Amino acid sequence: MKRRSLPLTALRAFEAAGRLGRMTAAAEELSVTHGAVSRQVQHLEQVLGVALFAGPRTKPQLTAAGRALLSDLSAALDQIEAAVQAVTRAKDVILDVSCLSTFLMRWLIPRLHRFHDRHPEIDVRLRALEDSADSRSEQADLVITVDELSRVSSYGRKQHVLFKEWLGLVATPDLISRRQVQSLGELPADLLLQTKTRLNAWSMWCDAACSPPLEPAGAVFEHYYYTLEAVSAGLGICVAPWHLVAGDIEIGRLVAPFGFVESGFCYVAKPRFPSAPKIDRFCQWLAEEAASMPRPPDPRDQARDGEAPASI
Repeated sequence: MKRRSLPLTALRAFEAAGRLGRMTAAAEELSVTHGAVSRQVQHLEQVLGVALFAGPRTKPQLTAAGRALLSDLSAALDQIEAAVQAVTRAKDVILDVSCLSTFLMRWLIPRLHRFHDRHPEIDVRLRALEDSADSRSEQADLVITVDELSRVSSYGRKQHVLFKEWLGLVATPDLISRRQVQSLGELPADLLLQTKTRLNAWSMWCDAACSPPLEPAGAVFEHYYYTLEAVSAGLGICVAPWHLVAGDIEIGRLVAPFGFVESGFCYVAKPRFPSAPKIDRFCQWLAEEAASMPRPPDPRDQARDGEAPASI
């Protein structure tokens, strides 16, 4: 008999009746009537051309053919049930997260061990996006991206705001000291590095800082993490988001002589489904990590502490 012709409903009814030993018990398990089970069993016997039960209707007994079929059929249904459960478990424990590549490398991955410690049952799988419009984000359970602050309030609970974006000019202490940078006007244009995915970063910072426009003429890198590595190597100065350089500034690897200003953007987590336990747990953890981030330094605070920040 071909697979497409298998009487699956009748096979289920027979398997339940044979396993439980009573038509009534099979009817209760399948949420149908006693008569429905009996008719399905009779239909199966007609299709197969063999008797599966013998004896009185009140207490039927499996025939030799019935016992042979029941053994293989129960094993097959057990295998199907296990396969379905495995797929369901995978859906519940695998969490696909997509975010911008530099955010992934410099913010999310260094913190992810804390989520694994708290929720070892959830398998977080990360995917880097080229930009916030990357079509692959549609396949993820959760997308972490950048959006305008003025827009996020209109989305309601469809997304979770993590933190505002702060931008600042960063460089190595040696470069600032060697070039004796005290004001923006002293920044050599060929040291002002850019990133291909955010060529407007310098104009954004100048607008937010109420600074005269700057004309960067330095190298242009493909991704932010290349630009940040170039800055860390002393090759120039770039506009960087606070959350990507906070650790480097804390240990003194980089400095931000002009402080940080709000860009008007924020980082948001956008779930694919409105409510799922694995997504809810991850978003809650993201919110806690975001809340624990230190605020960016303000040049005015440095001045009060006795340091001499560069002036704009």
